[in-house]
Amino acid sequence: MISLNTLLVYAQGTTNISGNVTDADTKETLIGVNILVKGKVIGTITDVNGNFNLRVNQDPPLTLVFSMVGFASKEVEISQSQVSNLQVTLAEQTILGQEVVVSASRVEESILQSPVSIEKMDILAIRDTPSDTYYKAIANLKGVDVTSSSINFQIINARGFNSTGNTRFVQLTDGMDTQAPALNFPIGNLNGPSELDVESVEFIPGASSALYGPNAFNGILLVNSKSPFEYQGLSGFYKQGVNHLNGRAGEPQSPQPMFEGSIRYAHAFNNKFAFKVNASYMQAEDWYGTDQTDLNERNQGNLPFNPGANRVHVFGDEVANNIGLLRNVGAIQQQANALGLGGYLSSIPDQVVSRTGYDERFLVDYQAKNLKLNTALHYRITDKAELSYTFNYGGGTSVYTGAQRYSLRNFEISQHKLELRGDNFFLRGYTTRENSGESYIADLTGVNINSRWNDNSSWFGEYTLTYMGALAAAGVQPGTMGSVEQQAGAHQAARNFADRNRFMPGTPEFENAKREINGEIIPAGSLFNDQSRMYHGEGQYNFKEEIDFMDLQVGASYRLFELRSNGTIFADVEGNDITIAEYGAFVQAGKRVANDKLKFMGSLRYDKNENFAGQINPRISAVYTEGNNNIRLSYQTGFRMPTTQAQHIDLNVVSARLIGGLPFYRERYDIFNNAFSLASVNAYTAAVGAGASPVDPSATSLLQPVTELPDLRPEQVQSIEVGYKGLLANNRLLVDVAYYYNVYNDFITQTAVRRAPGPVFPTPQNGDQLAINAINAPTLLTPITTPGQENTFQTYTNLVDDQVRAHGAAIGLTYNLPKNYTISGNYNFNRLLTEFEEGFLSEFNTPEHKTNIIFGNRRLTKYLGFNVAYRYQTEFEWQSSFAIGTVPAVHNFDAQVSYKVPSIKSIVKLGGSNIFNNRYILNFGGPSIGAIYYISITFDELLN
Repeated sequence: MISLNTLLVYAQGTTNISGNVTDADTKETLIGVNILVKGKVIGTITDVNGNFNLRVNQDPPLTLVFSMVGFASKEVEISQSQVSNLQVTLAEQTILGQEVVVSASRVEESILQSPVSIEKMDILAIRDTPSDTYYKAIANLKGVDVTSSSINFQIINARGFNSTGNTRFVQLTDGMDTQAPALNFPIGNLNGPSELDVESVEFIPGASSALYGPNAFNGILLVNSKSPFEYQGLSGFYKQGVNHLNGRAGEPQSPQPMFEGSIRYAHAFNNKFAFKVNASYMQAEDWYGTDQTDLNERNQGNLPFNPGANRVHVFGDEVANNIGLLRNVGAIQQQANALGLGGYLSSIPDQVVSRTGYDERFLVDYQAKNLKLNTALHYRITDKAELSYTFNYGGGTSVYTGAQRYSLRNFEISQHKLELRGDNFFLRGYTTRENSGESYIADLTGVNINSRWNDNSSWFGEYTLTYMGALAAAGVQPGTMGSVEQQAGAHQAARNFADRNRFMPGTPEFENAKREINGEIIPAGSLFNDQSRMYHGEGQYNFKEEIDFMDLQVGASYRLFELRSNGTIFADVEGNDITIAEYGAFVQAGKRVANDKLKFMGSLRYDKNENFAGQINPRISAVYTEGNNNIRLSYQTGFRMPTTQAQHIDLNVVSARLIGGLPFYRERYDIFNNAFSLASVNAYTAAVGAGASPVDPSATSLLQPVTELPDLRPEQVQSIEVGYKGLLANNRLLVDVAYYYNVYNDFITQTAVRRAPGPVFPTPQNGDQLAINAINAPTLLTPITTPGQENTFQTYTNLVDDQVRAHGAAIGLTYNLPKNYTISGNYNFNRLLTEFEEGFLSEFNTPEHKTNIIFGNRRLTKYLGFNVAYRYQTEFEWQSSFAIGTVPAVHNFDAQVSYKVPSIKSIVKLGGSNIFNNRYILNFGGPSIGAIYYISITFDELLN
C-alpha cells in the first residue's frame, strides 16, 4: 500500500543531488560544509570525506547555498532532477564585512547594511578568543560594557546605566529570554551554551523595543547555538587553569586550580530527524571581595577611627545605633546608677556605633561551579517547516552583587522550548523556571550570627556602660565628654568588652551558627526560597512569498510571570499569589528605492502590562549604500516596564526595607508618615557627627520632609543614531562609526526615606514648625533593622518632571594585513548629560572613555595561530543601592597561542586573561579580579 506521504512526494517530484566540496586554494576536502536549499529548511552537511547527498521534494530549478565559517558562501543553481558528482569549491573569505545578521531587523541582511549598530562574533572569533571564556570576550566588541560579580557571572550592557543586575538589557539564547523570573536580568552564561555549541553572537547597542519588546532598552545580545542538522558529530573540550596568583590579604596565598570540560554530540537521520546533547562543567575558586572602604565615614567626627564603620565587604556592621539614645533608657540609667556611673549619662555622645562585622570571605561560598546541560530534538515536518524541542539547564554556585552580596549556592534555572520554524515564520513557546536552592544573603548571615551570640539590645547596652566606665577610669569629669583621645580609648575599651566571647570564624560556634542561619528561610535566617517562573509565547510571519514590492513582517507575544519566592523576596506569602501578565505586537515594513541604493525601514510595536498603561514604540531607519559605503540614520524608541522587583519587592536588607513602587506597598508601610529623604538625613547625621546637637536648628534645618513620590510607571527612551560602515583601502579596512543621543522620560530610579517616631509635619498645634525634639530627632541617626519595625524604606519611583539625557559615540576599525595578520580596535565614549538631584541614583555606571585593541593571526603557519587583546577604560563613579564609590581605571591584556593537531582533529591553546595580573574591579562592591592562565584542548570530529 502506498502511503499518503509517498503520493505527495511523487506529485511534487524530487531532485537528488550528490557531490563533493573542496578548498579552492589547498584542494583539500572540506568537512562539515553546510548545504541548504534556498527558501526551505531542508539541507545537509559534507561528511569526513567532503561528500554529500541530498534529496529535495521539489522539481528543479532550485538553488543550493554552500556555507562554512571562514569561507565565502556560494550559491549553485540546480536545473536537473538527478545531479551526481557535483564539484563545489569554496574560497577562504578575506574580504571584511561579509557577515549576515538577523537581529538588527529580525530578517537576514548584510551586516554592512544594518540600519543600526551591530557587532558579531562567529565560530572562528569564538574559537580564537584570548579570553579564558568566549562570553568574557564579548567585552572586546565595540560598545560593550561588562560587570562581574563572580568568576562565572558576567553581565553585559551598552550605552550607560550599567548595573550588576542589568534590567535594561535583553539576552536571548536561541530566541529564549535568559532573565531569571525573580531577578529580571540576564544571568550571563550560567545556563547558556558552551563554547562547543555556540554558532554566533550578535550584539546590538541601543533601544530595540520596537522589535523585541519590553526592556530591550539599552541593547540586546543574541546567542545562537549550533543546529544538529548543520553541525554533526562528536566534539569535546577541556581547559585546565589557575588563578589567585600573588594573593592579597584576605585571599588565598597560593595559586588555585580551575577547570572546565564540555562535550557535544549531534547526529541527523536522513536529513529528517536530528538531535544534539551537550554537557559542560566548570569549577574554580572564586574572586574574593576584600574592599574595606567605610561607607559611613561621614559619622566619624573627630575620632581617629569610626565606631560606626560600615565596610563594603564586611557584613554584620550594617547594624548601628546612636548610643546617645540610650541616655534616656530606664534600664541603662538603673545599671549606670548601680555602678556609680550615673553622672556620666550626659557624657554619652551622639555617636553612631556599629556592631563588629565579619569579613565576606568567612560568609560567602567561593567554590564557584557551573553545570550546564542541553538537549534538542529537531524534526523536519516538510521541506518548509521544522519542529524542535529544546531543554536548557544551568546550575551551580556563584556570587551576585545586588542590594546586598548574595551567595548563590546550588541554584538551578531551566528552560523548555517548543518551536515550529519555517523559512518565513516561527511560532515558539517556552518557560523559564528558577530554583534558588541553598542561596542566601551574606550580609544577613553576618547580622544574624552576631544576634545569635548576643542580641543587639544587650550588645549596645554593654558597649554604652563600658564606655562610661572607661571615661571614669580615664579621669574624665562626670557630665563632660573628655578629650578626643579619651573618647577614642573609651570606644576601644567598650568594643573590646562588648565583643568578649564573640563567635570567631573557624570556631565550632561560628560555623554552627552560620550553617543554621543559612539553612533557615528569611526572615528567621538568610535563606531564599524562590521557585519563580516565566511563561512566554510569540510568533512572527514574513510576507516575502506573498508580497514582492516591499518587505513586511508582523509578530506578537504574550508573557506571564508567576512569582513564587514564598515571602523571601516578594510579599507572596501563602494565600497571596502574585502574577504579572503582559502582551505585545509589532509590524515592520521595508522598501528599497533609488536603484536599491536607499533602504527605508519602519516598525511599530504596542505593549501592555497589566499594572501600567500601554506603550507604543516606533522605529524609523534609512540606509544609503554606494558601493561598499553605507550611511545609516535611525530614530529609535524603547521602553522598560518596571521589573517584578520594582513592582513587588518586599525585602529587609538590614540597612533598609526594599519595597515595590506600586501604591499598595507605600500604603502598607505608610512610608510618608513623618518621613525625611535619606539624603537629607545623611547630611543631618554628618552635622551631628561633626559636633552639633541633634536638636540644634543648624542640624535639623538640613532635614527635608517627603510627603509623596511619583507613581511608578514605565520608562521611555528616544534615540537618534547616525552612523557609517564601509570598506576602504581595497576592501582591507572595515570602518564602523556611530553617534547616538538619548532622551529618557519617566526615568526609573530609587530613593530612600527615613521616618521619625513623633509628629514632624506642620499641624494645627505647632503651626509651621517642625516638631523635631530631643526624643525623635536622634532616632533619625540610625536605621532600625528589626523586621516589622523598620524606619528606613527604599522604593522605586520615576523622575517625571525632568528628562534625562545622555550621548555617546563609537568607532571601530578592522584591517587585514598581509600574510593573514589582522588588527582591529575600537573606541567608545559615553557621557551622562543630566545632573541628578541628591538622594536619587542615576546609576549611569559607565566609563566615559574605553578602548579595545586586538592583534592576531589565526594562520601564522599552517597549524599555528595567536591572538592578543588589550582593553582600557577610565575611572568612573559607580552608584548602586549596595554601595557608591569609584571604580579605578582598568588596563588589561589577554593573549593566546593555538596549535592545530590534525592527526587527532584537535586544537591546543595556551593563554591567559589579564596576563600581567593587574588587579582590577569592574563595579564598586564587586570582587578584585586577577590573572587566569590556562591550557585547553578542543577535539572536533569534523575539524578541517
